[in-house]
Amino acid sequence: SICNLRGCCWSPQNDTSVPWCFFPSNSGYEVDGSVRSTQTGFEATLKRLPSPSLFGNDIDTVLLTGEYQTPNRFRFKITDPARQRFEVPHERVGSFSGPAASNLNYKVEV
Repeated sequence: SICNLRGCCWSPQNDTSVPWCFFPSNSGYEVDGSVRSTQTGFEATLKRLPSPSLFGNDIDTVLLTGEYQTPNRFRFKITDPARQRFEVPHERVGSFSGPAASNLNYKVEV
């Protein structure tokens, strides 16, 4: 495979279900500490790996929040724990209060 300056690697495959462009495992973020269970799912602190930046101004530490909302719906959110941001309110979508769904039709690995 061939990788560009931003770290994206290009490796054409005969299988159309395999992405041709991908980031290697030493890019992005990794879990810092352990994944913590919550009433609605889990939380994990992620630290940025020392790799080329795709867009610039990367946040070094982010919070990943996962919610098992229904057996068919998983919601994840990535936020900056050091700075609060404005989130556009939606008239029909409220916050999920749980409990986490069971008998899931999907599997989540962090």
